[in-house]
Amino acid sequence: MELRRAGRSGLLVSSVGLGTMTWGRDTDEHEAAEQLSVFLDAGGTLIDTAASYGEGAAEGLLGSLLAEVDRRDVVLRSKAGVRHGRSGSRLDASRSTLLDTLDESLAALGTDHLDLWLVQAPDPHVPVEETLSALRHAVATGRTRYVGLSNHPAWYQGYAAAQLAQDATGLAAVEVEYSLLERSVEHEVVPASDALGTGLLAWSPLGRGVLTGKYRSTVPADSRAASPHLRGFVEPYLTERSRGIVESVATAAAGLDRAPLEVALAWVRDAPGVTSAIVGARTAAQLRGALSATDLELPPAIRRALDDVSAG
Repeated sequence: MELRRAGRSGLLVSSVGLGTMTWGRDTDEHEAAEQLSVFLDAGGTLIDTAASYGEGAAEGLLGSLLAEVDRRDVVLRSKAGVRHGRSGSRLDASRSTLLDTLDESLAALGTDHLDLWLVQAPDPHVPVEETLSALRHAVATGRTRYVGLSNHPAWYQGYAAAQLAQDATGLAAVEVEYSLLERSVEHEVVPASDALGTGLLAWSPLGRGVLTGKYRSTVPADSRAASPHLRGFVEPYLTERSRGIVESVATAAAGLDRAPLEVALAWVRDAPGVTSAIVGARTAAQLRGALSATDLELPPAIRRALDDVSAG
């Protein structure tokens, strides 16, 4: 699998990353272990997790599996900024919560440092400078090698990059949702990343699973759209507009004798400015299907056709 540099930083990551959002809840220990093995065997290095995934279960499960893996073979990325409490989850990008969460993540993952640590979402109630001070401190104390942002607007990205450049902390990467069904980041975030030299990490490149074609005729009983806690995550893409794009992907895939998910993943992975596309499979079989796209390079005519049908 191709290794790419995250923007102008020294961080190298695999062009496809392994997502763990379902680990510890929908993906059990055996499936997770097989996924990790399949991913590493394919040459993957970037593993994405977060303190909020499964309310900590994902990091705990990943940490137990990494005990059998050479730490140098993986690029560990986690996120903080969502606090769980009795009243539910809420954003909290305060210095205290971020650094406490980072320490808890390190303990759960069984490591003394992350390779990349992200603030999971913008918190309008905390000054930007306070959030950035936590990122600086995390790098200065060796708890992470690089820092970045997840799901933040372009203006925040620009301000953070300018501030963190003053002491060489740097902003290595930004993570955003990006797929044929969600291209709004092309308006500002992608150009900002290019101008600032920030790596772009794409989550949900398969349109929350919709671009695999599994929902073309029905909602499978074992799918995310049928899950009580993930239904709301998928439903925004079960629309007439999405169906048209999915059919175009399926047509392109048939012409190339490939699966729709391979075409959808290759489109994002090789989109201008993208460093890595993060695949969050529920099963090892699903992950194998996604990794089979490693050798697929979309013909220019097909890329242009998919660009046109998904524009707007």
